[in-house]
Formats: sequence, structure tokens, C-alpha cells
Amino acid sequence: MVYPEIQSHLAMRPLSELRPGDSARLTRVGGERGFRRRLMEMGFLPGTEVRLVRSVGIGDLIELEVRGAHISLRLSEAQALYLEPPR
Repeated sequence: MVYPEIQSHLAMRPLSELRPGDSARLTRVGGERGFRRRLMEMGFLPGTEVRLVRSVGIGDLIELEVRGAHISLRLSEAQALYLEPPR
């Protein structure tokens, strides 16, 4: 038997798996303490709706819409952001 809190943790997916135009609710911000703080200052807070605007092949950049702002992150940085599982 898997406990519900463990099962939901296992079902989370990284933000880097979104496709352009998709939206999802942020559940967890991972990474080093300073990195997490900086992302949270930019609006990446658990419970926030995040939309992938586009993916740019050069430098593996993605453009995200968070609370009305457009923010670009490296794909490797986006892997530290986790989304609720799809329903």
C-alpha cells in the first residue's frame, strides 16, 4: 500500500515536461536554497498557475507566463519546478 502523500509526491512532474500552450499548477520548488528563493521572488510559488508560452531551441530556453509576467528559464532550471499531476 502506498500512502496518499507519497503517491501524490511520486505523481508530480517537472515543469520541463509541459508543451507550449499548456498550463498547470505549481506544487513544489526544488533546487538550492538561493535558487528557490530567487524563483519565489519572481512569482514561482506553490499553488500558482504556470503556462509554457514557447520553447526556444537555442540555449534550451523556455518562456513561461507566471502571474501575468513572461519569464525565461533554462530547461535545466525548469526541472526544479514540480507541477500537480494531470487529472
